[in-house]
Amino acid sequence: MNVLGIDIGGSGIKGAIVDTSSGKLVSDRFRIDTPKPSTPEAVAQVIKQIKEHFNWQDDIGCTFPSVVKEGKATFASNMDPAWKGIQIDDVFSDACDDTHFEVINDADAAGIAEMKFGAGRNKSGLVMVITIGTGLGSGIFYNGVLIPNSEVGRMYGKNGVPIEQYAADSARKKEDLDYDVWGKRFNKFLKYVERIYSPDFIILGGGASKKIHKFRKLIKIDTPYTTCEKLNNAGIIGAAYNCAEHHK
Repeated sequence: MNVLGIDIGGSGIKGAIVDTSSGKLVSDRFRIDTPKPSTPEAVAQVIKQIKEHFNWQDDIGCTFPSVVKEGKATFASNMDPAWKGIQIDDVFSDACDDTHFEVINDADAAGIAEMKFGAGRNKSGLVMVITIGTGLGSGIFYNGVLIPNSEVGRMYGKNGVPIEQYAADSARKKEDLDYDVWGKRFNKFLKYVERIYSPDFIILGGGASKKIHKFRKLIKIDTPYTTCEKLNNAGIIGAAYNCAEHHK
């Protein structure tokens, strides 16, 4: 089954058509910068542009960088504050001629892609997929079953500030840190995760994972880990797969 998957991030919104039986993209990716401000109305127009680009007429799977419960954004997280409490699927459906949307947390979607088609295949126990980008997202799986909306990047760090504001890739860019300095921050975050969750395996994804060679030497945890196989396509693939699972 082919499904259009759309991955909404703090810096870009990208989509592609996915073969959900193999996890492979069957079209080129199409990307548009995330609008600023990233209000519901502005983001919905980008979603409409992506739908029209692919001339897509069926259900759409979509990620969103927040806790998502029954299609609603519980928090705004790294998007415009106006998203808090908004029914995401309805906003997108209204902008796209009543198209049905299946919306899922972005890191949960990336995790699904890795567990079904990537580095998490056949992994049991507690597996954590951590996405390193504008924030620090997380998908947690126990014996292959998703525990949704974990968002470990929102754990409090120094002075009660969410730790992703200290250790996400956006913090590296904002403060113009080299990878040696930032890598120590990220390792501190991983050690915190290791202490709290005692995972059996960790998979690192998101944009920064493509540059793991620049900070791998600074990761000093006991938990075995690897990087995502699906890289920046993981969210698209997971969103499409999740939609196929809920296809009416």
